[in-house]
Amino acid sequence: MMISVVIPAYNEEARIGKTLSHILSFPFWSIVDLELIVVDDASQDQTSDIVKTFMRDYPCIKLLREGINGGKGFAVRRGMQEAHGNYCLFADADNSTPIEEIQKLLPWVENGVCDVAIGSRGLRESDIRIKQSWIRQHMGKIFNVFVRYLLLKEFRDTQCGFKCFSKKAVETIFPLQRIERFAFDVEILVIAKQKGFQVKEVPVVWLNSPQSKVNPIKDATRMFFDLLCIKVNLLKGLYNKNGGVL
Repeated sequence: MMISVVIPAYNEEARIGKTLSHILSFPFWSIVDLELIVVDDASQDQTSDIVKTFMRDYPCIKLLREGINGGKGFAVRRGMQEAHGNYCLFADADNSTPIEEIQKLLPWVENGVCDVAIGSRGLRESDIRIKQSWIRQHMGKIFNVFVRYLLLKEFRDTQCGFKCFSKKAVETIFPLQRIERFAFDVEILVIAKQKGFQVKEVPVVWLNSPQSKVNPIKDATRMFFDLLCIKVNLLKGLYNKNGGVL
């Protein structure tokens, strides 16, 4: 069995090395095969060079280097569509949800209970060890209110960057993804539900990283408008089609 881990990265020279070291030292890879895909979304620092140093000793690592910054959603989609694993996980470059938490998500998908298992910070059992700032916590709560009102009522947290998919779910969902920035998580869950996939929300450990790439004003505004775009796409039936990205 192979598991593909996709990491979107943009200007992550300060964190990517530590994250790769942590993932690669996880004993789980002694019993399953690992494909580790880093998508460098046109970084302007040494992110790719650091990844390349790991590639010399670890042939399981694959680097995808983009020439133009497309956004986190774009990078995740690119990595997922290049993945060969039986199961595919995407995780944040800051390691905010440690790789060990895959052992909580994978069994749900592997045993056929669901097709998509998503890490969640919003459940009672979630273990938030380092919290976000007050403003980010409240922005997240407001965003979730809009998500629940407009699109997805059943999830407590759609934005945790730790989600596991069956190969079939990857092949079905990501060719239909259109949102390329931070609201893409909501869109892929909407598509999953539209396609009849079962989605399981799973409590995970989470440690806030102070070097967040999310701009509290600019990105929050864009994410709200992206929710409206997803709603329009849903009403138009675009997620029921088999075509790719427009």
